[in-house]
Amino acid sequence: MKKFSALFLLTIAGAFGQMETLNLGPHGRLTVYLPGEWTVNTTRNTEQITLTISPKKESINASCTIEVTFPETDRFDTKARLKLRVEADGQGMAEESVERKAFAREFTLATGYGFFCNFTDPNLRGKPMEKGNYKVMSAGKIRLSPEVLVDVHIMGEGFSDESYQQLLGAVEGMEYAPGRGRKTE
Repeated sequence: MKKFSALFLLTIAGAFGQMETLNLGPHGRLTVYLPGEWTVNTTRNTEQITLTISPKKESINASCTIEVTFPETDRFDTKARLKLRVEADGQGMAEESVERKAFAREFTLATGYGFFCNFTDPNLRGKPMEKGNYKVMSAGKIRLSPEVLVDVHIMGEGFSDESYQQLLGAVEGMEYAPGRGRKTE
């Protein structure tokens, strides 16, 4: 059985291009599978781990930021609470976007639950690509467990663009393996 699992992981890694695993300490591990050619940078501090994904090719204008935090209190123990928070957080961006309203959509996840809102920049729509200026953005949150919360920002040229879809697929395809968790006194 172990040979099958190892072979399966190698097949997935080959098919997706690369695999990044974040060690969340006692909270477990988070593995992100990236199709295509991406550069990954990870930063850590005592309160969060940030994974930044950027394209290797200069001709691609897209990026993704995944911020993992470990809240002391589980404020999003229901999907409804998390959805309301995502829409409230997105309202400022919505007012300046084509959409004019933050409407949360559900991520398709294997573990946990999450929501995101899509926003289109009215000033860039229909204009040629300019590296670092993104025409669309998705912002959301994923609750992997009561102790692990993930903030996600995906930016690109269009929601149906291949690079945007690769990043969305990487977020939705993340695998979370819980750890020992917090010690209770």
